[in-house]
Amino acid sequence: ESDSIWCNVKASRARPVIDAADYFEIIQVAMMNAKHRIMLIGWDFDTRIDLTRSRRKKGDPPKRLGDFILWLAHRTPGLEIKLLKWNIGALKMLGRGQTIVDVAKWAMHSQIEFKLDSAHPVGCSHHQKIVVIDDKMAACGGIDMTADRWDTREHLDGDPKRKRPNGKPYGPWHDCTMLVEGDAAAALAVLSRARWELAGGEPLEPCPADAASPWPEFLSAEYQFVEMGIARTRAEYKNAWEIREIQHLFLEQIARAKKFIYAENQYFASPKIADAIAKRMSEAEPPEIIIVGPKTADGWLEQKAMDGARAQLVRAIGEHDTKKRFAYYTPKTTGGDDIYVHAKLMIIDDRILRIGSANMNNRSLGLDSECDIFIDCARPGNESACDNIKALRASLIAEHVGLSAERVAQLLDSGSSMRAIIEGATAAGPSLERLYLPELDEAEKTIADNA
Repeated sequence: ESDSIWCNVKASRARPVIDAADYFEIIQVAMMNAKHRIMLIGWDFDTRIDLTRSRRKKGDPPKRLGDFILWLAHRTPGLEIKLLKWNIGALKMLGRGQTIVDVAKWAMHSQIEFKLDSAHPVGCSHHQKIVVIDDKMAACGGIDMTADRWDTREHLDGDPKRKRPNGKPYGPWHDCTMLVEGDAAAALAVLSRARWELAGGEPLEPCPADAASPWPEFLSAEYQFVEMGIARTRAEYKNAWEIREIQHLFLEQIARAKKFIYAENQYFASPKIADAIAKRMSEAEPPEIIIVGPKTADGWLEQKAMDGARAQLVRAIGEHDTKKRFAYYTPKTTGGDDIYVHAKLMIIDDRILRIGSANMNNRSLGLDSECDIFIDCARPGNESACDNIKALRASLIAEHVGLSAERVAQLLDSGSSMRAIIEGATAAGPSLERLYLPELDEAEKTIADNA
């Protein structure tokens, strides 16, 4: 029994997907391959979004999520579609005119069941982003099927395809998720069915084992027959006890790093995580730790609380960082616009790859429902995963600084630090900028300290 892992399970195939343009296309095809049940467990769904931005040909499925779900149910008799959404987010839905119509249409279809999840303490959010198809394939990560998420890895300036359902443009958005097949998907199915029941849904039986895998034919697997660990956060609620596996896992993995940690995360506001990093920086030979996050948090209150807390913590780590091994960067497009980072990813020594829904903030460590999944090369049989983890790190750095993944890989192989690569990339293209640390006034300090 581990404090930091719910279970270790085999994945016959696994693949990280960076940015929602690819993910939406892949998950749409996977959902079309479903025979028994699709479960969407999420913080938010917006039925008005288009899953694909490519031109629709005759016979193609509907692009709009609301229509697509209905189309799936009509097309595959007996297919159950279960959608579970955080209840507070439902208030937003009322402002999305078409959504009410979609949900009403869903409600009239016997194969579709839509529930609001209020099975949590006040002030807590249901933050997992999990899709499970036939208990055979699943996605777990940071990408919600909602507005403002679609973007490509190029994060192009003024991309005309980055439009909200109302036609208004939104800014570049960086995100990631992990696709898994096999026992890892079955484990996420167990988690999802339990969550469904906790939220007041009827208990669900596992899917029949007969169906072929819904994994899309065109999609290669970067990892095959690997063991994966799954970690959760859950607040205590009624007869569900508190779970803090994710917090323990963060602290454990930060302590384990020998050479480096590369992380992307929406928030950096957890004193526990900052303490763990500061402790590493105080060592004689500290690992290099690079964090990539958004320039400012989304929303006024979050900006006041999260950005202030982040400035305090980054400054505090800096006091221990005499070897200059820690840096926090925010990504910019070629034209200089800020790219919003929503990804929750961590790569340690090119031996651990972790992707999930958990942020580096107090909520994700002890309050909101979260799920992270990871591959650790130290587990027997996982040695072959290291090369692809290393390639992913090179390609993420490349995406942010406008170099080719091959060039970044070469520089890393020749012993360059990540910081040297990031700060040495001067070509016209996207870039990573050091986080500016503002001086906080008394009110901001008070809010930051209570993050």
